[in-house]
Amino acid sequence: MWMMAPFILNSLLNFVVSLLVAKFLGPAEYGRFVLALSVAVVVQTFVFDWLRLAATRFYAERDRLERPQIRATLDASFSALAALAIFAAFLLWALRLDLPLSHDLAALAVGVSVTNALFDTATALVRARFHDKAYGALVIAKNILAFALTVGGAYLFHSANVALVGMMVSVAGCLLVARRELVDPNTGFRAAERALVARFFAYGFPIIIAAVLYQAVPLINRTLLSEQHGFAEVGRLSLAFETGIRIVGAIGSAVDVILFQIAVHAEKTDGADAARAQISRNLGVVFAVLAPAVAGCWLILPSFEALFVPETFRGSFGHYFALMIPALFAFAMMNYGVNTAFQLAHRLTPLIIAALVAQLANLLAIMLLPATADATRFAYAQSISSMSGLVALVSMLFLLEPMWPRARDIMGAAAGVGAMLYIGAPLRNFEPCILTMLLQVAAGVAVYGVLVYAFDVAGLRSLIGPKIVARLRREPQLQ
Repeated sequence: MWMMAPFILNSLLNFVVSLLVAKFLGPAEYGRFVLALSVAVVVQTFVFDWLRLAATRFYAERDRLERPQIRATLDASFSALAALAIFAAFLLWALRLDLPLSHDLAALAVGVSVTNALFDTATALVRARFHDKAYGALVIAKNILAFALTVGGAYLFHSANVALVGMMVSVAGCLLVARRELVDPNTGFRAAERALVARFFAYGFPIIIAAVLYQAVPLINRTLLSEQHGFAEVGRLSLAFETGIRIVGAIGSAVDVILFQIAVHAEKTDGADAARAQISRNLGVVFAVLAPAVAGCWLILPSFEALFVPETFRGSFGHYFALMIPALFAFAMMNYGVNTAFQLAHRLTPLIIAALVAQLANLLAIMLLPATADATRFAYAQSISSMSGLVALVSMLFLLEPMWPRARDIMGAAAGVGAMLYIGAPLRNFEPCILTMLLQVAAGVAVYGVLVYAFDVAGLRSLIGPKIVARLRREPQLQ
C-alpha cells in the first residue's frame, strides 16, 4: 500500500507545477508549452511506451536475478530509440520546417519525449520489483527539480522553451538519486536478445497504437484551435483538461498500481481464471473510486477555481472543465479499469477498435457541432470522443471477455454518487472559499461513505467491519 503514497504525491506535485507554469507563462505562452507537451506525449507513447509496458509485464525481482537478458534487452532497445529520437530533434531544428509549432519548440518536444520516457521506464522497473523506496525517491527528486527548474524557468523568463528545458533537466537529475537501484548485474548490451525485442513489441504494440489514437484527439483539437482562435485559447482549454486529467490520473493510478500487480501475480501463481476473477473485482473497485471522484470535482469546481486557478484563466477554466467531465471519467475508467481486463486476457485488438471509434467520434463532432467563438466546440468534442471510446470498449468486454464487477459494487457506488450530488449541489451556491470546499468534501465523503458501507461496495464492510467490532469490544477492557 505504501506504493500508493508516491503516486499520489507525484500527481499532486505535477498538479501544482502545472498551475504555476500556467500562471507565470500566461494563456498564450502556456498554449505553446502545452501543445509542445502534447506532441511529446504522442512521440513518447509511439516510440518508447512499449518498453515501459514490457517492464511492467515481464520484469520482476526474480527476473532481475535469474534472467538478466530481459533488462539488457530493455536497455539496449531504449538506447537505440533514444539515439534516433535525438537525431530527429536536431534534424527538426536544422530544417526549420513550417509547422504549427516553431522549430525550437518542435525539437524540444522530441527531447522531452525522450527524458519523460526515460523516467517512466525507470519507475516501471522499480515498481515491477515492488521497490517502494526507490520509486518514492525518484518521484520526490523529479518533482523538486521540476519545481525549481520548470516553474523557475517560467517565472524568470516567461518562456515555453525555457520551461521545457527545465523539465528535461529535472528528469536527468532525479535518476542520479536512485542510480544504484536502477543498475542490474550482467545486463550489458551483448546480453540483449532479438527474440525478446519481438516479444516485448508484440505485447505493447496494440496498446500503444490505441494510446496514440486517444492522445491524438487533444493534439488535433489543440492544433485546430490554435489556427482558429490562437494559442491563448489553447492554453485556457488545455489547463482545464490537463488539471482534470492529473486529478483523476492521480486517483486512478494510485489504485491501479496495486490492483494490476495483484492481478498479474494471481495469473503467475494461480492461473488465468484467478486473474480474471481478480480483474472482475478490480473493475468494481475502480468504478467505486472514480465515479465519486469525478462527481466531487464538479461539486467543488467554483471554489477550486477561485482558490487555485490563475486569474487570467478563471471563468473559462470552470466552463471548459465542466464540459469535459465526461471525458475525464471515460479516460480514467478505460486506462485504469477496462483496458487491464483485455491486457490480462492478451486480447488487445479491442483497444485499437475503441480508439478508432473515439477518433472518428471526435472528428465528426468537430465537423457537425456549430462553430463557437471560443473552445466550447472542442470541449464538447473531447467528451463525445472519450465517452464513445468507453462505450465501444465496454461493449466489446461484454461480448468477448466475461469479466464483470459485482452488480452490488456498481449499484452501490451509483447510489452513493447520486446521494452525494443531491446533498452537495446546493453547496455550490455558497460563496467560493476554502471553508465551502472543505464543507463540500466532508459532506460528500460522509454521504458516499455511508452508502458504500451499507452496500458493502468493493468489500469495504467485509474488510473493516470486523476490525471496528474488535476495536469496540476492546474498549471496555481498556477502561
